[in-house]
Amino acid sequence: MTVTTQAARTERGGPLRGRRIDDWRPEEPEFWAATGSRVARRNLVMSIFSEHIGFSVWTMWSVVVLFLGPAYGIDPAGKFLLTSVPALVGSVLRVPYTFAVARFGGRNWTVVSASLLLVPAVLAAFLIKPGVSFSTLLVLAAIAGVGGGNFASSMANINAFYPQRLKGWALGINAGGGNLGVAVVQLVGLLVLATAGKGHPGLVAGIYIPFIVLAALGAALYMDNLSQARNEKRAMRDVCSDAHTWIMSLLYIGTFGSFIGFGFAFGQVLQVQFKADFDTPVKAAYLTFLGPLLGSLIRPVGGRLADRIGGAKVTFWNFVAMAVSAVLVLIASRSGSLALFLTGFVLLFGFSGVGNGSTYKMIPAIFQAKARLRIAGGEDADAAQHEARRLSGALIGIAGAIGAFGGVLVNVAFRQSFLDSGTGDAAYIAFIAFYALCCVVTWTVYLRRHPRRPEGV
Repeated sequence: MTVTTQAARTERGGPLRGRRIDDWRPEEPEFWAATGSRVARRNLVMSIFSEHIGFSVWTMWSVVVLFLGPAYGIDPAGKFLLTSVPALVGSVLRVPYTFAVARFGGRNWTVVSASLLLVPAVLAAFLIKPGVSFSTLLVLAAIAGVGGGNFASSMANINAFYPQRLKGWALGINAGGGNLGVAVVQLVGLLVLATAGKGHPGLVAGIYIPFIVLAALGAALYMDNLSQARNEKRAMRDVCSDAHTWIMSLLYIGTFGSFIGFGFAFGQVLQVQFKADFDTPVKAAYLTFLGPLLGSLIRPVGGRLADRIGGAKVTFWNFVAMAVSAVLVLIASRSGSLALFLTGFVLLFGFSGVGNGSTYKMIPAIFQAKARLRIAGGEDADAAQHEARRLSGALIGIAGAIGAFGGVLVNVAFRQSFLDSGTGDAAYIAFIAFYALCCVVTWTVYLRRHPRRPEGV
């Protein structure tokens, strides 16, 4: 099939079955200007919408637990467990979702992954009511974890559509639009609390049912499969033997793990830590969306700063700022200052968003630096660049999954801290120590002068 024929078929819409682009050359300026940019933009818009809904369903239980009053008989530790479970399931699903795009096609898998969101939404809409057992709630929360996998498949799909020079922008917009789902579901929760009251938690899930249907239909009607998208053989296995894989995964736990973990936990922390100020769920809901909103909107800034001054420098100073913000939260917790507590947490959300962008930019830079060394040593340039792309793509999938697992660790830390002492102080100290560790690791591996340091990261 020729480029012109395929592009024309794609723009007309073509048959819904097997909608596939066989000729895709985004690196060629003429192709990109004539056809590529328009097709890629259409797929990006639908990808963002589907991923956004996925994030909302994934983090829906951060809102639902605010509705679970005395009639449900669940203590704060149980509520933190309910928010840990979807975080865990979502982090695990990110690995197979990364491979699904190449196996089934970006359009096809977006239709499937969006449709799967109906399961947790419908079940939660009809089953959450007083008298439901805690084990049933745990199962419902676990099923909501399917929304966490959408990020991985969405990023893998959009990565294939855009040329190298625009990947950072496209992936940043795609990720930021998805992350906004964390803030939006909390606004939906606020709307339900303010209108229907705290006796209707199922409405939060029910509101998303038509939007899930729209996301699946939109993907079917307006997205495409790329024939050239494929899983690189043994890429995941090969990259696991590289030390940078585990170093970057550790750093991504500190950034994205913090963002998603705090997104799940913040409303509960406010209600438990400042019970007198947030004696009703609606009072907490008025504030919980602010942090995730800032963290989502500021994510592209981290990528831009990394482009200008280097990802490692941005990441290092960002972890310094996160540690300072966590110190503010700890001081506020011990002194009972709500204003300082909110300030520290909003800063944590903001800096976690910056770090999300800067750490993701470090990944391709690491392998590009290795490729330059191999080329300088006489290796074929095309082969070295292909290897860099192969390994960086695999690492993005692994880091995304492990980073999401950080959301589990955050909620477990809060649960244990409140169980032991009734406050989150032990958790805040653990966060400060972890951010300090990330500072040391970033400095030692990527900023300090040594023979094996990858230059240009």
